[in-house]
Amino acid sequence: MRKTLAVVLTVAVLVSLAGLALAKDKVLMLATTTSTEDTGLLPVLAKAFKEKTGIELRWVAVGTGKALEYGKNCDADVLMVHAPDAEKKFMESGAGKTRTQIMYNDFVLAGPKSDPAKVHGKNVADALKAIAEAKATFVSRGDNSGTNMKELALWKTAGVATPDKEQWYVAAGQGMLKCLLMAAEKSGYVLTDRATWSKFATMPEAQNMEIVVEGDKPLLNQYSVITLNPDRCPKIQHEAAETFRAWMASPEGQKVAADFKVGGKQLFFPNAGK
Repeated sequence: MRKTLAVVLTVAVLVSLAGLALAKDKVLMLATTTSTEDTGLLPVLAKAFKEKTGIELRWVAVGTGKALEYGKNCDADVLMVHAPDAEKKFMESGAGKTRTQIMYNDFVLAGPKSDPAKVHGKNVADALKAIAEAKATFVSRGDNSGTNMKELALWKTAGVATPDKEQWYVAAGQGMLKCLLMAAEKSGYVLTDRATWSKFATMPEAQNMEIVVEGDKPLLNQYSVITLNPDRCPKIQHEAAETFRAWMASPEGQKVAADFKVGGKQLFFPNAGK
């Protein structure tokens, strides 16, 4: 009797462990950007993805630089990021397996409606020059995020040395929504992705802020999904990561991204395969 009971208990434990392993296989850890979280896109993607595949999507929302670091350290299963130059270096280093562009929007320069640097309607390079000359408050992400990388590149293109030692330049080290709130509080300028701006624009803190520069070609904001090199990260969920990549690039995943709106405005524009 005791022997039979022991066998039953052993089988029960093995079944339980198998169930836990199966449950683990159904969880995918995504490292992504604060803009996808701040806008509310991630829960929408997660719900649709689970309904389609049964895989639960969990995430950590950080700057793209940090997300790529998570990938290098095998601390995430898949990445969704928006800093093409840094992503290409990541792939060239051998850390990534595939990189697939999935959607885009654009960056905009926002600032106080009073526009102290008189940049409204200028191209982005001339606007940054004007801000530097006027010593107008500028709030930077300062966190090695995709937006921060874009901002630093834009200063360089404008022929202005990064003003990180200037008193009027505020390196916040915060996510995009918090930087927008800080810029509003300080009546400063800030580079933001349009999606997070659209979310911010629905808040009372936005009443004295507006977009002052938009539509300039250098302000394109491309998002991509990166799967990781299985030789470097053998223990992560590679099959589930590939399932997510393929779903995001599929007509169904592209439609979910396109249909996501805040205040009636489309925030992300699918472009997989283009």
